[in-house]
Amino acid sequence: MNKTGTYKPNKLLVIFILILCSGFCKNPLSARNNQDTLFVKKCQDFNLTGDGSNEIWKSTEWIHIQQLSEKPETYSTNAKILYSEKGIYVLFDCQDKILISTKLADNLNLWEDDVVEVFLWPQEDFPVYFEYELSPLNYELPLIIPNNKGNIMGWSPWQYDGDRKTRHAVNVNGGKSENGSQITSWTAEFFIPFSLLKPLPQVPPKSGTAWRGNLYRIDYDQGMTLFSWNRIEKSFHEYNNFGTFIFE
Repeated sequence: MNKTGTYKPNKLLVIFILILCSGFCKNPLSARNNQDTLFVKKCQDFNLTGDGSNEIWKSTEWIHIQQLSEKPETYSTNAKILYSEKGIYVLFDCQDKILISTKLADNLNLWEDDVVEVFLWPQEDFPVYFEYELSPLNYELPLIIPNNKGNIMGWSPWQYDGDRKTRHAVNVNGGKSENGSQITSWTAEFFIPFSLLKPLPQVPPKSGTAWRGNLYRIDYDQGMTLFSWNRIEKSFHEYNNFGTFIFE
């Protein structure tokens, strides 16, 4: 940030991403395996409670997040998504029995414990997308992911404050909010501001804009158990298997 208020590093980030993509954006992705389409309704901005009790959530339907891993027990997982002029709202509802969350700070390897995740890919001929993870203890991991045909590296936000900062809240049901607690479920709400996603293409979206994306969960009661809205084969980073979000 210089004395005039101009944020010069953004230009460097744009140049970096364009150079990174120049080698693998020549052939836009065409494969859309098992693709689902989700119409994202628009809303006014609202406060998060962590339990999804805000009346505005009633304006949209639940999305089933299927359990991919075959285990003795199947846990129910559902999500909702809305957007406003300022950003995207996501709500997860996760059936559970044991809260497993050993990471007690932001920006750690949250995927090694119970977690919910959303991946947002605004433009499919530009394979750089946003990944957001939230634990049942309300710790977060926001990342920009350049994905060069499976060669992946995550970049954390810089100057992560003000209108670039996410908002998030969680609620644990049937037990204590601590690692190892016996519970019945947990819910997570978070808000991702569009200002955090710049300079990705098609940000902010307009009515009719289509993004690719996916919604995920990982649970560890029965060893690693994966959940996904749009089905994947092996990795959450299979962007060719993302579904489509269409903003109404």
